[in-house]
Amino acid sequence: MRFFPWGLWLLCVAPGPGRGDSGGGGGKARSCAEVRQLYGAKGFSLSGVPQAEISGEHLRICPQGYTCCTSEMEENFANKSRSEFEAMMKEAGRAVQATLTAQHRSFDSYFQDLLNKSEKALYDAFPSMYGELYTQNTKVFKDLYSELRRYYRGSNINLEEALNEFWTRLLERLFKLMNPQYHITDEYLDCMVKHAEQHKPFGEVPRDLKVKATRAFIAARSYAQGFLVGSDVVKKVSQVPLSHECTRAIMKLLYCPHCRGMASVKPCNNYCLNVVKGCLANQADLSTEWKYLMDSLVVVADRIDGPYNVDTVIGTIHMRIAEAISNLQENKDSITAKVFQGCGNPKISTKGSSSEDKKRRGKVALEAKSSAQALEMLVLDAKGNLTALKTYWVTLPGSLCSKKVVASSAADDKCWNGMTKGSYLPEVMGDGLANQINNPEVEVDITKPDMTIRQQIMQLKIMTNRLGNANIGNDVDFQDASDDMSGSGSGDSCPDDVCGKRLSKSPSTRQPETHAIPKQSGHGISGASSRSSPSAFLLFLLLLSVASVAAQHLGR
Repeated sequence: MRFFPWGLWLLCVAPGPGRGDSGGGGGKARSCAEVRQLYGAKGFSLSGVPQAEISGEHLRICPQGYTCCTSEMEENFANKSRSEFEAMMKEAGRAVQATLTAQHRSFDSYFQDLLNKSEKALYDAFPSMYGELYTQNTKVFKDLYSELRRYYRGSNINLEEALNEFWTRLLERLFKLMNPQYHITDEYLDCMVKHAEQHKPFGEVPRDLKVKATRAFIAARSYAQGFLVGSDVVKKVSQVPLSHECTRAIMKLLYCPHCRGMASVKPCNNYCLNVVKGCLANQADLSTEWKYLMDSLVVVADRIDGPYNVDTVIGTIHMRIAEAISNLQENKDSITAKVFQGCGNPKISTKGSSSEDKKRRGKVALEAKSSAQALEMLVLDAKGNLTALKTYWVTLPGSLCSKKVVASSAADDKCWNGMTKGSYLPEVMGDGLANQINNPEVEVDITKPDMTIRQQIMQLKIMTNRLGNANIGNDVDFQDASDDMSGSGSGDSCPDDVCGKRLSKSPSTRQPETHAIPKQSGHGISGASSRSSPSAFLLFLLLLSVASVAAQHLGR
């Protein structure tokens, strides 16, 4: 429903008595050569295209003055305008996708390289440092790095448990190798692990590495995923088709001036903005959650390059393991004595002593080449791009109008206003679905949000929540986030500077049941149903308003 004073609008924009651009009265019908050339260039047959202007009573979209367009041409132009505008949307989206994908690729390459170098350094140095202590246990080390990679790539792995399992397996293997004269059973090893852990056989390394590595991996994984989720949201939203009402409005904006013989007249800027804002009303509703995602990625980027020190933590894993093994070797006798005291003396092995005593203990310098500067540059570049993308959805109409539609300047009073060449008087609508109720150019049903876009809004919320957890070192399970969402509420994990204001407005939206990307957002559906009553009430008020206006006209 529109409340703009249409009588005044028609007086302001009504064309003069002449045809097209001309201000004169009845003269000779103008040539349609320009329209014929354009129509042919778009791939349509010129058969049936008028040579000169004809009466336009048959037109359904364009103003019904003198025209160069037949009904078939109008329909073809409408279909063409829809495909061209959808192509504009996809092109704009691809630019954003490319930026986000490039950021993900850069960080992913950096992080994987960091992990690979640490693993290679371990494989290169440990044979010389530990002899059989390493060569007979290579699988333990390979499994650790394999688990770390799987976690980073998104597997549903409990990282703390994986690290604990590594230290337990390593302790079992090393204890047997350091005590080859004994026959040590699996039952004895279970007892040994329980007693030995009380005395910290590896020193403080396992606890310290678990805290630091867990925070670093959680942040790195969430950070990398954030870019992919953002890119995927843009891709899906850019493929949402135009509505029938929007197609008509785009046709009127782009091709009706050609039909009116005003090919050189550019659309009025504010007119273009109202058309595009009406067409992209649902897309603009992504803006709030999109900004939160961009902000959350910036916050986590600072963590990765700051307190969580990803470069040092991940790049020195092999060095921390070497430190732990050295601690065990140095405390071998005391640890063994305490284990024997708690678990009893194991039986003497009939196989005799192995060559463990001949193992090499030469000091090999373990180094970790710092790539901190590379990480700093990556984070700096990412923060710049993320900041630039924050307003993408609300600035998209202006960008399309200025760069793609090539609308005239705002002050131009000789532009195409949808009816003729002149000024455009209606005010520019706000952003988002709710602000289109009075859009003079596009009929928008504000009670029926696009479900595809609502689902993508939910994906943004879910990813922002994961980043909020990563920011404080909390992991969120991929399949079952119910524990994380209970208690004081998952919103507590979201940093105040990212989503504090939003949580006070709609805390229920911060409680998704799963972090897997859903095919159908349950919250989006329930949210829509919970709003059905207010929407019905709004519709009732609008109907009353229609009845009131109709009664006034009948009274006259």
